[in-house]
Amino acid sequence: MMWILPQYTHIVNPKLKHIYLTLDKMGNLLVKSPVVSQYRIEQLLLKKASWINTSKKRFLEKKGKEIDFCNNLKIYFMGKLYPLLLIPHTKKNIQLGLDDTVIKLYYSTYDESAFGSRIDLFYKKEAEKYIPACVNKWAEIMSLSPQSIRFRKTKRQWGSCSAKNVLCFNTMIMKLPLPVMQYIIVHELAHIKHKHHQKDFWDLVQSYLPNYKAQVNELKCYSTY
Repeated sequence: MMWILPQYTHIVNPKLKHIYLTLDKMGNLLVKSPVVSQYRIEQLLLKKASWINTSKKRFLEKKGKEIDFCNNLKIYFMGKLYPLLLIPHTKKNIQLGLDDTVIKLYYSTYDESAFGSRIDLFYKKEAEKYIPACVNKWAEIMSLSPQSIRFRKTKRQWGSCSAKNVLCFNTMIMKLPLPVMQYIIVHELAHIKHKHHQKDFWDLVQSYLPNYKAQVNELKCYSTY
């Protein structure tokens, strides 16, 4: 059976020692490599055909991917999928509002980049409003004290705990259902006591969230973008 080479973007970086395959935030295949021949790249693509197909399938099934304004105007918020309505108005600033059934974005100039930034700001503000109280609640339950709480949009991590016990949460956490958000919070608080993912760490997580593995599986269904 003949396998057709997939479309991809080739990024050449002479500092690299190997060829790397990855997907960007829109699910497009990226090939990053030092200076190599086209033949070598094509041979690797053929060898990794199964991985490429599986990765693309998983990507397409992810919830909460970055919005494609041409095809999929929907947004996840706290585990619920909302239609996104783009509504022209005369005011200069982009405004965004949420009600029980729909998220409305008001704009004067059509600018997808600006829309994306406004949606990111919406998630950040909601995270800053909601997550600290939830962290404080679980910190009291677990008798653990974070140094501080921070927020930023990251590509791969939902949360982190620094050596100084500063907790940082991906602002995209607000896409997730509440039980999954709580799992991330408990996970990062547990790192205050255990700076690893060995048995003691998971035992601590499980002692507060006996069903945490179900939340881990649900978390895998969501995109961090």
